[in-house]
Amino acid sequence: MTIELDSEQPGLQEQTASILRELATAGKLGPGQIVVIGTSTSEVAGKRIGTSGAIEVAQQLLAGIREVQQEFGFEPVFQCCEHLNRALVMERSVLLRLGLTEVGAVPVPTAGGSMASAAYRSLTDPCLAEHVQAHAGLDIGETMIGMHLRHVAVPFRTSLRCIGDARVTTALTRPKLIGGERAVYRMEEQPDSTFCD
Repeated sequence: MTIELDSEQPGLQEQTASILRELATAGKLGPGQIVVIGTSTSEVAGKRIGTSGAIEVAQQLLAGIREVQQEFGFEPVFQCCEHLNRALVMERSVLLRLGLTEVGAVPVPTAGGSMASAAYRSLTDPCLAEHVQAHAGLDIGETMIGMHLRHVAVPFRTSLRCIGDARVTTALTRPKLIGGERAVYRMEEQPDSTFCD
């Protein structure tokens, strides 16, 4: 399926790369960090989620993701659809490094989704993990990636808000802040001379 875009508007690969690059820059994403990607190619094509998946659309989006991955060095993981319980496609090396639980399935467009299927076939040693705690996320078409983000997720507004016809939501994460009224969250040049008893 080929998406017809306004000639003034960038293509799907360019839109995806632009949004992900903006997210990666803002979050200072780099090697060792995980970005969860959820995608409805149906929504990108202007259809209802889960009704018109297209590998060709997924491949264009994947090209944009790979372009930015090569620039920044983060690891993208790809959320499957609800039929595979939103498991995540990733390189086996990532699963082993993070000590994640592997689950058994091979995503296909009708069970896993077109993006997960295309991503699985593009990896060197693909596998599925049950869950991950990603540093950032890109949700193309409202696929509900929140279950795979670290606490605390912080919405990030990109300049572009759509890829094709799909609404895009992005998020960064930050560590939980702990402590009370005495807690300090930024290093100061001179340490405070008051100590806790």
